[in-house]
Amino acid sequence: MPPAIPSGTLERPAGSSGPAPAAASRWRRVGGQVAWRTLLAAVGGLLLLLAFPGSAWWPLAPLGPAALAVAVHGQRARSGAWLGLVLGLTFFVPLLSWSGIFVGSLPWLALAGSQAAYVALLGAAAAVTSRLPLWPLWAAALWVAQEALRGRLPFGGFPWGRLGFSQTEGPFLAFAAYGGVPLVGFAVALTGTLLAAAVLHLRRGGRRAAALAALGAVAVPALGGLAWLPLPGSSLTEGGPTRTVAVVQGDVPQPGLEFNERRRAVLDNHVEQTVALAEAVAAGQQPQPDLVVWPENSSDIDPYQNADAARQISRAAEAIGAPVLVGAVVSGPGEYISNTAIVWDPATGPGDTYVKRHPVPFAEYVPFRDFFRLFSDKVDLVRRDFAAGDEIGLLEMGGARIADVICFEVVYDGLVHDAVSAGAGMIVVQTNNATFGYSAESAQQVAAAQVRAVEFGRSVALASTSGISAVIAPDGSLAASSGLFESAVFVEEIAQRDAPTLAERLGAGPEWLLSALGAGALLVVLVPGPARRRSRGEAA
Repeated sequence: MPPAIPSGTLERPAGSSGPAPAAASRWRRVGGQVAWRTLLAAVGGLLLLLAFPGSAWWPLAPLGPAALAVAVHGQRARSGAWLGLVLGLTFFVPLLSWSGIFVGSLPWLALAGSQAAYVALLGAAAAVTSRLPLWPLWAAALWVAQEALRGRLPFGGFPWGRLGFSQTEGPFLAFAAYGGVPLVGFAVALTGTLLAAAVLHLRRGGRRAAALAALGAVAVPALGGLAWLPLPGSSLTEGGPTRTVAVVQGDVPQPGLEFNERRRAVLDNHVEQTVALAEAVAAGQQPQPDLVVWPENSSDIDPYQNADAARQISRAAEAIGAPVLVGAVVSGPGEYISNTAIVWDPATGPGDTYVKRHPVPFAEYVPFRDFFRLFSDKVDLVRRDFAAGDEIGLLEMGGARIADVICFEVVYDGLVHDAVSAGAGMIVVQTNNATFGYSAESAQQVAAAQVRAVEFGRSVALASTSGISAVIAPDGSLAASSGLFESAVFVEEIAQRDAPTLAERLGAGPEWLLSALGAGALLVVLVPGPARRRSRGEAA
């Protein structure tokens, strides 16, 4: 939405049939301002997109916040909201394109639009605080506040595409160990807003101020480089007693929703890959694993109700001689179904379980189904709603204590923190990416897991039905990874670490603090106006 034109600029001389020359000049000037600011916001969104997996040019990430900061500087809230919306749409529409591959464009565009709306709020807030002293600091803090809000509302939020998840390597990643994803995002945003300040000062001839801002923009990643020095290296085996972990990617018959119609084929694929691993162990080609990780949806046939499925899982566990973590869809409670991880022992069968705590709205359950059916009948692709689990994902198997999260749960700070802080020595992510085809979704999820590895100083075993599966070292590097839609098995020695990082100790503290900084700056701008009006009214 373009900025409002001040009254009086459209006055015309008597008898004139067109706008006054001054008014026409004003229109052209305002139109030019709107055009270049809008273009800059759009370019900022595209640069931010290129920083994420798909292109993964992580050094470009600060240029997104930089572009928005320049575009909204000195503008009103309404103009800032428009510019934030432009950046948000140019970023989220392509980033989330995988969400519409098999269900159509309406769900995809609705999701992207809802996420862009938060960036519109950010643009408005950044605009009205841009005249404050130290505005680059407040603008960066507002990025964190926007992501905190987006990650919680509505329906539990959707914290995909946060700035911190673009940094799978480079100096910014180290900040994850000290303040989690929010601190990484703040560092990226602050670097960008300081670059913006340098550009704006240069335009006004303030060379000294521009140099100081540029120096600050260099100092932030330099501090991140120094922060790496005391952190764990890339070794999977250092930091605690090791366990041999096998990750099995059995693959699916074909991409898309149809995999769900071939549930037995998916289960058989994972059974056969595990049996083949057992044969390789017997032949001395692979070490004997202490535990085996299968992905989410590796058994969409409920093994509690289907004796044949249970027999097949037991056959795999007995062959490998180790407990298998099975991702299953289980009936109950009541009319619901549950996305469940089951520890399947080779001797005693099914044991401890973890039920996904955050089912995905509109994918695993449909809130207000009758209402949303008015917009799309795709809601009925979800025939039965998934129930939400109420226990954290800490499981013991094969002498290891694992923090298990399922699929999109990896991007929710609290869910991962709860399981790790309960005493886990490593992190496990079970996921199913078959419904997203050959898109960047899987790589984006791996990137989130890489940041989690650094945040908690733990190795991560990520098992997918169809890729990308990976084993990630505590420094975020990939020790092993698969391709999309292929079978793969990894066997790695992984240390079970118990030393907490500062990020683990602080939990959500950095996010709340940084969000409060941004909100405080906004209040400084918004609160005095009403207060002054009240005081004037009392004086009258």
